Amino acid sequence: MEKRNHSLVTSFILLGLTTNPKLQLPLFVVFTLAYVITLAGNITLIMVIRRSSRLHTPMYFFIGNLSFLDLWYSSVYTPKILLNCISEDKSISFAGCAAQFFVSGGLAYTECYLLAAMAYDRYVAISNPLLYTAAMSRKLCTGLVATSYLSGFANSILITSRTFTLSFCDANVIDDFFCDLPPLVKLSCDMTDSYQSLLYFILASNVILPSVLILVSYFSILAAVLKMHSAKGQRKAFSTCAAHLTAVILYYGSILFIYARPSSTYILGRDKVISLFYTVMIPMLNPFIYSLRNQEVKEALKRLVKRQTAS
Repeated sequence: MEKRNHSLVTSFILLGLTTNPKLQLPLFVVFTLAYVITLAGNITLIMVIRRSSRLHTPMYFFIGNLSFLDLWYSSVYTPKILLNCISEDKSISFAGCAAQFFVSGGLAYTECYLLAAMAYDRYVAISNPLLYTAAMSRKLCTGLVATSYLSGFANSILITSRTFTLSFCDANVIDDFFCDLPPLVKLSCDMTDSYQSLLYFILASNVILPSVLILVSYFSILAAVLKMHSAKGQRKAFSTCAAHLTAVILYYGSILFIYARPSSTYILGRDKVISLFYTVMIPMLNPFIYSLRNQEVKEALKRLVKRQTAS
């Protein structure tokens, strides 16, 4: 087959979640509701953390930044999903696809690093509670968040610039609801060893490395908890980690399932469901994961509601 330059492809067609027209309206309603819940949940959590002085601690600083990240993360995907549900035009420009790929990749990689930073924060809080505030200074916390963003978007620049110089051989139909790596790799006709090596590097630096840091943090946390003589103290320590550990398992589980496999094993119909979970569902669930079982957040929310109703 003759290889053609990628510039011949000026746009892509996003098939979306389904091509069944009878399902378009129900899906539009479902994703509209999910998006509203995502925006309301994350904005509310950010407001509660900002307005409650009791929550001005390193742990809630990271949770607030995670909610801010999830706001943008969900907004990269959901509006386009909604548009595809009600429009007959399923196209996205080449530049638009590259932009979505870059921003979604940068936010996804940033979240991987941010979750690792949050695991370290939990380790410091449990292993050395008396010096926790001093050890996790504002400067250090800000530095960890800034490093997460810089690392995430630097890697996204690298993979985006290389992916969109591949040759797509006039194939422009993406069997997915966004411009993701697996379907774009499927369309490429000049997959090289150097590009495959880059994919391994991206996986190792943005998923495997943060995963290892999280595992090391939690093994250290477990060791610190086992040294505690009080059963109540152990339960409290595990309780402070439960929300973060749940978020890590959900996010990394879906990410690893999609990307930590050879491209030959991709089954786009099945993988779309998994992609939907980490792109739409997890940003919606995170505010509830971090607040429903957190008494401090619930009390702060009650105080905020009382102040708003009183005024």
